[in-house]
Amino acid sequence: MAGTGIFTEILDGEVYKYYSDGEWRTSSSGKSVAIVNPATRKTQYKVQACTQEEVNKVMEMAKSAQKSWAKTPLWKRAELLHKAAAILKDNKAPIAESLVKEIAKPAKDSVTEVVRSGDLISYCAEEGVRILGEGKFLLSDSFPGNERTKYCLTSKIPLGVVLAIPPFNYPVNLAVSKIAPALIAGNSLVLKPPTQGAVSCLHMVHCFHLAGFPKGLISCITGKGSEIGDFLTMHPAVNCISFTGGDTGISISKKAGMIPLQMELGGKDACIVLEDADLDLVASNIIKGGFSYSGQRCTAVKVVLVMESVADELVEKVKAKVAKLTVGPPEENCDITAVVSESSANFIEGLVMDAKEKGATFCQEYKREGNLIWPLLLDNVRPDMRIAWEEPFGPVLPVLRISSVEEGINHCNASNFGLQGCVFTKDINKAMLISDAMETGTVQINSAPARGPDHFPFQGLKDSGIGSQGVTNSINLMTKVKTTVINLPTPSYSMG
Repeated sequence: MAGTGIFTEILDGEVYKYYSDGEWRTSSSGKSVAIVNPATRKTQYKVQACTQEEVNKVMEMAKSAQKSWAKTPLWKRAELLHKAAAILKDNKAPIAESLVKEIAKPAKDSVTEVVRSGDLISYCAEEGVRILGEGKFLLSDSFPGNERTKYCLTSKIPLGVVLAIPPFNYPVNLAVSKIAPALIAGNSLVLKPPTQGAVSCLHMVHCFHLAGFPKGLISCITGKGSEIGDFLTMHPAVNCISFTGGDTGISISKKAGMIPLQMELGGKDACIVLEDADLDLVASNIIKGGFSYSGQRCTAVKVVLVMESVADELVEKVKAKVAKLTVGPPEENCDITAVVSESSANFIEGLVMDAKEKGATFCQEYKREGNLIWPLLLDNVRPDMRIAWEEPFGPVLPVLRISSVEEGINHCNASNFGLQGCVFTKDINKAMLISDAMETGTVQINSAPARGPDHFPFQGLKDSGIGSQGVTNSINLMTKVKTTVINLPTPSYSMG
């Protein structure tokens, strides 16, 4: 169970502690933040409501610990990361349990997230040793007008303190995707977990604690965004911010100052279906891409743009598959579980009602019980409907019928988002042309959008984000180049 066994020390009565200077602590505020189980709509857990002064202390310790950590050999950093990964995977059950209860993620998927996170940490350790173990050697005479009198040595050095802010939907995986690159690169790490997902993150952080990382190097501070959010993101000690979430990231980017930013802020991922597409393959991918984890994924299929000539057939195939989706509690591994909060459910319902008022075709009856919304396919959606443009983050998928490929591309590119998209066709030449024309960070050909594997580059255009993720790109973002130039009194040429 969560908060038991090796995790006993992270819990104080019924309130989970925060992590600072290598110890689990209670906040001086004497307050806590409640975490509501999306399925039961009752308080499941409580975490510390940390203060700004506690943020200051965490940042001070992070700056100090980073100086020593930067002098730790690469192989030693990697060794500790491998150890943390092993502890995480060995204790997947209690962490997965908290994911089920905090964010209503199906039990099987929760276990998969924890195991995947351990694999990501280990991969990052190995990749970091390779990337950071190499530098460049440049000679001055390669530039016109110069003799060989200068030798330039370049290497990658850490930035300092990295602030990591993961989202609720993958709180463990998207936390370690920030933590592991930061640590292997020689940075210290301050984690501000989402409220829904905080307990899962605290359990994950304890695995790093048990691995033996130095005190102060990793911190996990919980609390209300309204009280410590801006204070964290605008803190002068922060040298880099890696954020995954919604449009809050736009506000952060405007306030952050001159530091590197890694932002993934959601998407309206379009699925363009051509007349020659394998419609059975398309239907399977629409179900996987649009309804897994109840559509609460940045890379979920959020709008289907299908050629009119095959639309009827495709809609019937998708309807048949939607009818087979199971709906219910996450403990029973149902396909569709409660969305994360009542406010999310209300927002989704608002999009549905707007589509109903404007004449969309409901392929299923709209049904909602609390935070649980049954899967819904909306056909004959038009561009004047909100759901054609807004991100529902729920199990509701709009279908727009198009008369040309250009119409589909134009709809995709008119969105303020540009995370991912996909195109289904048997003509690879058409697929490549469409891919080049789509204004998205990634285009999947004949498959639904997806973030992984975790070493692939992952980035968005427009309001979908800044910078690129993926193990290698994250390591590079969390370092800067340092050069040392050796000046020779006379030109020197090998074997000259």
